[in-house]
Amino acid sequence: MGERVTKSLAELGLTAQGGAEARITGLAVDSRKVEPGFLFAALPGTKVHGGEFIQYALRQRAGAILTDAEGARIAETELAADPVAVIVVEDPRAALAGAAALWFAAQPEVMVAVTGTNGKTSVASFTRQIWSALGFAAINLGTTGVEGAWEAPLAHTTPEPITLHRVLAEAAAQGITHAAMEASSHGLAQRRLDGVRLAAAGFTNLTQDHLDYHADFEEYFDAKAGLFRRVLGEDGVAVIQIDSGYGARMAELAEAAGQEVIRCGRSEAAHLRILGLRFDATGQDLRFSWNGRAHQARLKLIGGFQSENVLLAAGLAIASGCDPDDVFGALPQLRGVRGRMQLAATRDNGAPVFVDYAHTPDALATALKALRPHVMGRIICVFGAGGDRDTGKRVLMGQAVAEAADVGIVTDDNPRSEDPAAIRAMVMAGCPEATEIGDRAEAILRGVDALGPGDALLVAGKGHETGQTLGDVVYPFDDVEQASVAVAALDGHLT
Repeated sequence: MGERVTKSLAELGLTAQGGAEARITGLAVDSRKVEPGFLFAALPGTKVHGGEFIQYALRQRAGAILTDAEGARIAETELAADPVAVIVVEDPRAALAGAAALWFAAQPEVMVAVTGTNGKTSVASFTRQIWSALGFAAINLGTTGVEGAWEAPLAHTTPEPITLHRVLAEAAAQGITHAAMEASSHGLAQRRLDGVRLAAAGFTNLTQDHLDYHADFEEYFDAKAGLFRRVLGEDGVAVIQIDSGYGARMAELAEAAGQEVIRCGRSEAAHLRILGLRFDATGQDLRFSWNGRAHQARLKLIGGFQSENVLLAAGLAIASGCDPDDVFGALPQLRGVRGRMQLAATRDNGAPVFVDYAHTPDALATALKALRPHVMGRIICVFGAGGDRDTGKRVLMGQAVAEAADVGIVTDDNPRSEDPAAIRAMVMAGCPEATEIGDRAEAILRGVDALGPGDALLVAGKGHETGQTLGDVVYPFDDVEQASVAVAALDGHLT
């Protein structure tokens, strides 16, 4: 057995009060996971301050405590009675992220991150697929876990720093050279990505979501902007979808930070510019230009928004050092992400059933409008809104379906601790002509049953998720599986 790795506080970029030193044997943000010699980070939380758990970390013989002034005040009595090294800083989350990066000290050689309300998972996956097509050992990290040449589960889109840097170090040890990760607004606001070395960073869009966490749109924008202001270095490349006002602002912000900017979109100012799209039942033909030179690619992807995601991913691959022509040659090989406009099943009459993660008003409207050119008949949409989340978006989601779909079916989508009927009522206020069916499996069955030749069904909200959260219990539920079962049952293929 080799000696256990230890590092000094100085090696982790930390200075304790009174110059106290300690040899750190590990890092933890959960006091129950503290082992002798560990650094315990007592962080401020939305409901309780981590300072409340310092006493438990001390019982586990923590070697050092990292916290802020409030955490130190909460545990003042316990800390005064223990010789443990105490590090008090204004922003312990940032200090922890830096310490985690120094503790694990390894990550894939080339890393990019993408932020935005919608499209992060697809862009990260497409970037990884491009790298893989060009022969690199690549992964993407985020909502769907770690995927690619090495795979692992993740509990959060952007994990807390200890988990994130452990995963990056493990990936590097497995020979992974390229990684594309999603950067959520929560993760950026909580400084989880600080310490990650990025070659490039991407921005998709900014629409209503997470306003239960962020006070307003400006705070939400500022959280996303942290990727360019703070995490991406001056030598990094910003790849930004500029068709919205927020995108144009983000590009200006990145340039002000000294970063090279690759602009994407339909605007004449775009370096990667969409020139035209032609849709059919199995995909789309994309015409685009790179610095004024025209290119074309056949994409086996449903939805015009996917062309925007593909070009952003192409921009990130180029920004990471790949040859543009090689990147563009890989685009026809791209496949959609599970739960992102995924073809779940097809009825005998040819009507398809798609499953998509769209769970914001903009994402719903975008998904439905993107599906329209591929559909000759009606679009039926099964959807709902989550409980214990931004209530303001519920009526807007109903309005989005009322405007962009022909038939709406409102159902439950992770009601959590709220009354499901009350959530549905708020959604129905935006689409009074819709049908209300609380049971999600029945709603999907009814949607599938309504499909005629030329029609299409979009089951929105859950995407890749495999559970329905009621109260504190997560019950097994998979939209793709339910859609497949419904089609098989109605078309007489169940055995």
